[in-house]
Amino acid sequence: SDLRKQEERGELLQPLVFVLLVLCSVLLYFKVSLMDPGFVKPEEEEGEDKGVVIPQIPGDVKLRRCGYCLVKQPMRAKHCQLCQHCVRRYDHHCPWLENCVGERNHPLFIVYLSVQLVVLLWGGRVAWSGLYFEQSREWLQHNVFLLVSFLLIFLFTIVVLLLLVSHLYLISCNTTTWEFMSHHRISYLRHSELENPFDQGIILNLWRFFC
Repeated sequence: SDLRKQEERGELLQPLVFVLLVLCSVLLYFKVSLMDPGFVKPEEEEGEDKGVVIPQIPGDVKLRRCGYCLVKQPMRAKHCQLCQHCVRRYDHHCPWLENCVGERNHPLFIVYLSVQLVVLLWGGRVAWSGLYFEQSREWLQHNVFLLVSFLLIFLFTIVVLLLLVSHLYLISCNTTTWEFMSHHRISYLRHSELENPFDQGIILNLWRFFC
């Protein structure tokens, strides 16, 4: 049969890999959006940061109690009014995921963006290969769906690529989106002797984040 001949030539392997990548992307989406991003719980207040030593931060910077959920916020935590919780190592609240990106799900969020980028680049290549250009109304009628699909894939690819690159840069500096955007309003950064007291070098920053 034709399917068996295609399988023997290895022509079914690429579509199968693409479908598996799409499935992996969907599963990662639900995993990141449904998991606990690192909510601070009242029973975890005692002994929060005894193992964290940051000598560049002045000793008079006190951990404050959240005015919304009344828990003592550990260093680098922030209250998210959409989730109604304080989140450890808060990065941002993602409207696409309807969840915060924080200490627990940030690495998986990066993996999700990477897989999504591969899927979009692959889909864009397939859409582009199906286009043949002619200056006629009949050509446009037959290819309008494919053309719109390619333009949408191109747009989403740019967005995902910029998001992934920006997050990898911040991770390599051991900072978060919230700390980067609100540096002047965060007490432990505003009073620090260094611009970023958490930076320990690119290699160590990446190792501690992913490993």
